[in-house]
Amino acid sequence: MTVRTIGIIMNGVTGRMGTNQHLVRSLLALREQGGLALPDGDVLMPDPLLLGRNAEKVRALAETYGVERWSTDLEACLVDPYDEIYFDAQTTTRRAESVSLALQAGKHIYCEKPTATDTATALALARQAREAGVKHGVVQDKLFLPGLLKLKRVIDSGFLGRILAIRGEFGYWIFEGDWQAAQRPSWNYRKEEGGGIIVDMLCHWRYVLSNLFGQVRAVSCLGTTHVPERFDEQGKRYTVTADDAAYATFQLDGGIIAQFNSSWCVRPYRDELLTIQVDGTLGSAIAGLHSCKVQSRINTPKAVWNPDIPSTHVFRDDWAEVPANQIFENAFKYQWELFLKHVVCDTPFPWTLLEGARGVQLAELGLQSWQERRWLDVPELTEE
Repeated sequence: MTVRTIGIIMNGVTGRMGTNQHLVRSLLALREQGGLALPDGDVLMPDPLLLGRNAEKVRALAETYGVERWSTDLEACLVDPYDEIYFDAQTTTRRAESVSLALQAGKHIYCEKPTATDTATALALARQAREAGVKHGVVQDKLFLPGLLKLKRVIDSGFLGRILAIRGEFGYWIFEGDWQAAQRPSWNYRKEEGGGIIVDMLCHWRYVLSNLFGQVRAVSCLGTTHVPERFDEQGKRYTVTADDAAYATFQLDGGIIAQFNSSWCVRPYRDELLTIQVDGTLGSAIAGLHSCKVQSRINTPKAVWNPDIPSTHVFRDDWAEVPANQIFENAFKYQWELFLKHVVCDTPFPWTLLEGARGVQLAELGLQSWQERRWLDVPELTEE
C-alpha cells in the first residue's frame, strides 16, 4: 500500500462553515481515519494549507487543530506545485477573482457556492476551467444529506409514481443581535457584500431540483426584508439591505411544480429545519436533513373537510419511516471524498463550475422576477 499526499489550499476557512464542515469534519476527519482509500488500494492523505486575510485568525485556527501550514499570501501559495487543489470558502464577492487566479496557476478547483455574484462571471469561470484543462467542482452538500439520499432511493424505486408537486420549507429564526447574538454573520444581510437569502438558497434549490426531479424551466420569486434593522458582531446597529426571506415557485420538466419557502425570520413548527414534501400519483414522501417518511396510495386516509367537528385522526401516524440501510457520512466529507477521487483517479464528478453557474443563474433570475413581479423562463446554460 502506497500513501500519497495531496496539498490543498483552503482559502477562507476561518468562517463557521469553512472551519466546521470543510476543515474539521471533512479533511481533518479524513486524516484522522488514516486517509482516503483509493480504488487501486493506495491511500490519499490530504495536507491542508490554511489561507486567509487575517493572520491572527488563520494562525489561531492552525494552532487549534494542529495544522502545520498556513499563510495570508494567495499568490505565493499558488506558485507551489505541491498544492494541487485550490478550495474557496470566502465570502461570495471575493470568490471569483481568487478562483480565476488559481485557474491561471493550473490548480484543480473546488469551491463553495455561489461561485460568483452574477451569471456571466460564474460562466466565465466554468469556461476558464475548461480551457485550463483542470478538474473542478462546486459544493452541493444537500444532495448528500441522509434524508435526501433516502428520498432519492424512494424516487428511483418508482414508489411515488408520476411526481406532481414538491413543497420545500427551509429556515429558522436568526436573532437580531441585540439581546442574543445572531447565528449568521452580518454580511449575509448586506446586499453590497453579496448577502441575501435568494442569492444564498436558490443556488441550493437549483441543484436539489435538477438532480432529484428535473431541470428548472421557469421561476417566479418574491423576496422581502422582514427585519429591517439588525446588530453586527460589534453590537452596532445597521440597516439591512438584503432580502431575508424568499417565496419561490418553479416549473420543472414534466409539468412538476415546486414551491420553496426560504426564511431567516421563521420559527419552525416542523421536524427539521429543512423539509421537502413530494406528492405523486402512487405515494408521497417527506424528507428532512436526516429522516424520510413515506405514505403509499393504499395507506392514504380518506380526509373529509368539516370545520365544525375537531379531527380525531392523527395524519402523521399514516406515514412510515424509510430505513437507513447504510451508514451515512457527513455530507460535506462525502462530497470531498468524491472530488478527491475525481482528481487523482478520474472518477466521475458531475457537479462542476458549470453547475455552479446554473445555480447563480437561478438566483439572478429570482432577483429579477422579484423586481419585475413576473414569471421568467430559465434558459439552458452551456459553456459554449
